[in-house]
This record gives sequence, C-alpha cells and structure tokens, in this order.
Amino acid sequence: QVQLVESGGGSVQAGGSLTLSCAVSGLRFRFSDYAMGWFRQAPWKERTIVAAIDGSGGDAYYGDSMKGRVSISRDNAKNVLYLQMHSLKPEDTARYYCAADRTYGYDTRTIAYDYWGLGTQVTVSP
Repeated sequence: QVQLVESGGGSVQAGGSLTLSCAVSGLRFRFSDYAMGWFRQAPWKERTIVAAIDGSGGDAYYGDSMKGRVSISRDNAKNVLYLQMHSLKPEDTARYYCAADRTYGYDTRTIAYDYWGLGTQVTVSP
C-alpha cells in the first residue's frame, strides 16, 4: 500500500525556520516517476499549494503564499521529499501535507494528486 508520512512540523517563532520531510513507500513505480507537492490547510480554509516538483527534481513551482521563503527538494535514492521554510509568519500556521502524482510533470491542483499523507502541523507564534 502507498504511504506518505510527513514529519518535522512543530511550533516556531515568527522569523524562524523549519524543514519538513515526507517519506514515501509502496508506490507501484519508482519514486522518480511521480511529481510531488506540498500543500497546506488552516482550519475552515481551503487547501492551497505551497510548492511542487517534477519527478527528477529539476523543475519546481512555488505558490504565491510562500514564494521566496520556501524551497522544495527531493532525494530519489531515499524516496523522501523535503520542504525548507524560513522567515516564517503567523499566517503560515496550518497543517502541511505532501502528495504524490503518478504523472512525471508537476501539477498545481490538489485534484491532480493521487496519494496524500496525513499532514504535519506547523504553528508560528508572533
């Protein structure tokens, strides 16, 4: 079975940094055949894209909400996706999810992703 497990969330002060990880297992094909994405969702709000990356890690997309303050990367030898965040703001407080898309090229739409993790909470205090 496919499993995506996020880790690295926690509480930080505004201006701080945090790195999230997503360990992926059970995929039908090799990890590098899947585009990956990070999304976030605050209570009672819509889930929105933070960043996405293609299968090789050579092409990435960043949503407007955290552009310039975040970097997405992947280690295809370890089947792990990363999200490095810095200069965090209180409005970044949300649950962060990683997702896998069986298509090689990335997509910015939540509906395009086939597998999702349960998320990890990030809380930024003022």
